[in-house]
Amino acid sequence: MTAEEVGRRLATLLAPVEVTASVSGGQAYARATVDVPAAAWADALRAARDDAELACDFFDWLSAVDELADGFDVVAHLWSTTRRHGVLVRTRIPRAAPVVASVVAVYPGAAWHERETHEMFGIDFTGHGELRPLLLPPEFEGNPLRKEFVLASRVAKPWPGAKEPGESEAGGGRRPVRPPGVPAPGEWGTTPTPAGAGGVGEGPRGGVPARPARERPARPAPGARPGRTPGSAGGADGPAPTGGPLPGATGGPGDGPARSGPPADRPAAAGPAATERADRDRDGGTD
Repeated sequence: MTAEEVGRRLATLLAPVEVTASVSGGQAYARATVDVPAAAWADALRAARDDAELACDFFDWLSAVDELADGFDVVAHLWSTTRRHGVLVRTRIPRAAPVVASVVAVYPGAAWHERETHEMFGIDFTGHGELRPLLLPPEFEGNPLRKEFVLASRVAKPWPGAKEPGESEAGGGRRPVRPPGVPAPGEWGTTPTPAGAGGVGEGPRGGVPARPARERPARPAPGARPGRTPGSAGGADGPAPTGGPLPGATGGPGDGPARSGPPADRPAAAGPAATERADRDRDGGTD
């Protein structure tokens, strides 16, 4: 079945409930998307599972989308292991009362997903019975995936994308765009003004001034660079010659640099005979 046929089939099964069937983007990965009322949420998933033509026997995932004033969209993706097609079932619930029926009785694998969605968005699933914390510590307050939730870590340090490559540290670049969850400077806690904002604070607390620009020494004009200071070995006529012997060396120019001889208590020769003679002389013996 094509994505359009899957959507029409599920809409027919849910009649006379008013639903909207469409197809998501993704070209070859497009999915049938069926929007149902919150009251028909569990019935829609059960119909997709039990119908012989749809046969969506595999529960893939469940999550939510924060639509701000419009409420929350709860979305579930189902898959048919025999028909090789999928369907997105979606419902919208109000922000003031984010409650929807649990589908654990239809798909037991939804238990983990409903616990996570409850924890991250604050949505209650009626009939679940075990919506205890899953990912966050028990003392955590709030729902971090709601768009009004303030991300404290982004307030404590500037957002990494606040300064684009090539922008000056003293400002002058385009005004940084705050991602969702990042309040304006001065609205919540101590908020340092990121580099590129020109050190201008918003709100009663203001901001932290941007880092001052570093002063660099002026470059000399071409051709005006001073000459190099001659070394100690050079004279007034130019640098010292490099082909002569080293200072303090003995011998002629062809002998190369002077080499130090062996220590006084070590024989000059390294052969076995010289070593044997040195041992006899040291011990005072004779042949």
